[in-house]
Amino acid sequence: MKAAIKGFDLYLNQRKLSLEAIVIGGAALIMMDVITRATRDVDFLDPLIPEDIKMASIQFARQNPELQLNPNTWINNGPYPLKLDLPIGWRNNLQTIFKGTALTIRTLSRMDLLRTKLYACVDRDVDFQDCIALAPTHEELKICKNWVLQGDLNPEWPNRVEEVFAAITKELNRES
Repeated sequence: MKAAIKGFDLYLNQRKLSLEAIVIGGAALIMMDVITRATRDVDFLDPLIPEDIKMASIQFARQNPELQLNPNTWINNGPYPLKLDLPIGWRNNLQTIFKGTALTIRTLSRMDLLRTKLYACVDRDVDFQDCIALAPTHEELKICKNWVLQGDLNPEWPNRVEEVFAAITKELNRES
């Protein structure tokens, strides 16, 4: 994904386009060297992707088949609604993880990124290893758990949260 981001930055610059965005998910963790696994998309938390940037991303993906990007989804606003649930002041702690000539990518603070990854892990197991790679402390898990518990109204959600947080704690204890 790093090659795709760098290439897209140059592509945007050649077209006199620019973008500053907040990215979360696997792409953010890859850019931060937290994980090495592959991901096929870049999850934009904010802003909504402008139409000219979206069109450029489609063209870029089509012109670079070696990157194996889905032209329609490799950049997306899937997590956009999540910004409404983040703790007040989350924008005050953003960190820049990529600064190119036309593209600047920021991500959430460690705690807020951890919150979103733990939430995703409860929702879908594929994020389990990303949570382990973030190596949360017991205190961080406790803080995040309270936030994650509020994330879904499904009556089974609290049980699922307990199950996932117990599995993460067990794995982290095994690794230490």
